[in-house]
Amino acid sequence: MKKAIVLGGQTGAGKTSLAIELCREFGGEIISADSMQVYRKMDIGTAKPTAEELAAAPHHLIDALDITERFSSADFVALASKALEDITSRGKLPFVTGGTGLYSQMLFNSFSLSQSGGDPEVRRALTEEAEKRGVGALYEELCKADPVSAARTQPNNVRRVIRYLEIFRVTGMTPTQMNAINNSGKREYDPLYICLWSADRELIYSRIDARVEKMFASGLEREARSLWEAGLENAPTAGAAIGYKELFPYFRGEYGLEEAKELIKRRSRNYAKRQQTFFKRIPGCVFVDIAGDPYASVKELVYAHLER
Repeated sequence: MKKAIVLGGQTGAGKTSLAIELCREFGGEIISADSMQVYRKMDIGTAKPTAEELAAAPHHLIDALDITERFSSADFVALASKALEDITSRGKLPFVTGGTGLYSQMLFNSFSLSQSGGDPEVRRALTEEAEKRGVGALYEELCKADPVSAARTQPNNVRRVIRYLEIFRVTGMTPTQMNAINNSGKREYDPLYICLWSADRELIYSRIDARVEKMFASGLEREARSLWEAGLENAPTAGAAIGYKELFPYFRGEYGLEEAKELIKRRSRNYAKRQQTFFKRIPGCVFVDIAGDPYASVKELVYAHLER
């Protein structure tokens, strides 16, 4: 199978800089597995690679969409699959890099969303639909999309109906199709999952706080206000980005800048916890502590993976 490296981990762990170093070492190219760096003009708040970093190693799925466009896990898989094929066809090593663990796992594995934790935003939207339209309307949608799964559940089983539709909306595949792939055993790529993290919680928290302060010093408030005036708050996907949505109430005069800043820090720390938890659920994922020499450790892991 073709080799690939997934370099994930916590916000503020240094994934981008490490991935660039690894690309130089192994002749690699980076596929961004970040749900927000895909959007144009969302630069500072997403910690998007700088112009110098983008020039240092080829990047894919950066600045691919306008903020008004939706972007789902299924969209990522479609675009990233093309990038994978392109990179490997030229004899390069793909590094799938970013903190959105669901993206990288879906790219290489058809799997059960019940094992991964799924997509909370999609589940929330489906729950709201069930309350407004009734579970019967959602069951009819499931019958049309996946009659086999519909036959396995009762029409009034809200949780099961929502779960099946969640899988369909997130992946673009029905649960029946996903099970068929899982049972086929067919895999084209052999990915090595690496998660950058810190055993010292205060270390990662301090790095997150410092990064937020640097963002504001670099003009985050100005960037976010410009995007807010362009309609970011009502954007279907981009409007949920941490680092931007916390500033919307500030722009409306509902609280001060310091409160917005502290909220960004707190939500970023909470997100870092969820990232670590997600990667722990991936079988075979290797955790590398950033407190040591992560480059040396990861380089050794990549060499061993390529030699297998």
